[in-house]
Amino acid sequence: MLPHGQPFAPSFNRCNLPPWVIGSEEFQRNPRDIEIEGVRAMDKRLFLQLASIVSAEERSQVFHDYLSVKFALHAWSEHTPSARTSLRHSYLHFIRAWGSDSNGHAGAVLKSWVESRFGLRATYHKGRVWEDPQAAEFYLRDRMKGAAKVMGASMQLDLLYTFCQDEARLRFPGSRWLTLYRGTHDPEEYAVRAGSESDSTLVELNNLSSFTSDREVAWEFGSSVWEVKVPLQKLVFFSGLLPRHLLEGESEFLVLGGIYGVKRLLF
Repeated sequence: MLPHGQPFAPSFNRCNLPPWVIGSEEFQRNPRDIEIEGVRAMDKRLFLQLASIVSAEERSQVFHDYLSVKFALHAWSEHTPSARTSLRHSYLHFIRAWGSDSNGHAGAVLKSWVESRFGLRATYHKGRVWEDPQAAEFYLRDRMKGAAKVMGASMQLDLLYTFCQDEARLRFPGSRWLTLYRGTHDPEEYAVRAGSESDSTLVELNNLSSFTSDREVAWEFGSSVWEVKVPLQKLVFFSGLLPRHLLEGESEFLVLGGIYGVKRLLF
């Protein structure tokens, strides 16, 4: 029995797999494709166009240009001051802001989006959400404030995840997992039980978590570092996914949470 309950929210999700499958250790060992309902059908023209482009850089630019037109992100200067403020808070804003503070308004919006689409619960936002009433209040407040600042945020993030999945298959050909690293100062807070491997531990990660592909970088973010085999299907975003002039960053990955077997590295 998990000490903090189950790694999924008590609600429906909007994808082809139930949350208890996506959030399970079994999914890490035997991943399956995840599709958010309706995304490919609604934007079929975009994905057909992307499939015909060989260059990853060109695909990235086409993807961003499509979202800019569809959600009027390119035309913010033509709107009223209040509308301009909302339009500035696009999917790019949320990804940028996550990198600065994953426990702010943008972080709450992203975690809430994961809950609604994949059914994975947020476990941490300025504290353990399911144990600390104040942390739960912070999460609900930040989620509402953040969502009020954006038009079509969830739809943009749906498209981002779907694009990320297609790009992951193209950019990491033949791979089902990536070996990624995460630094932490409090590994005991996440522990569930011993893993199936002799040197592994099962942990419950927040429903959206940051990783890096550079183990040396991971040590900058914690006194302990985990090595994790992350299924490609759990990638939401990675450095280099979008045109370089839009987002800068080194070796960062945003990963869906749930139960993971992790290997703790020694310094």
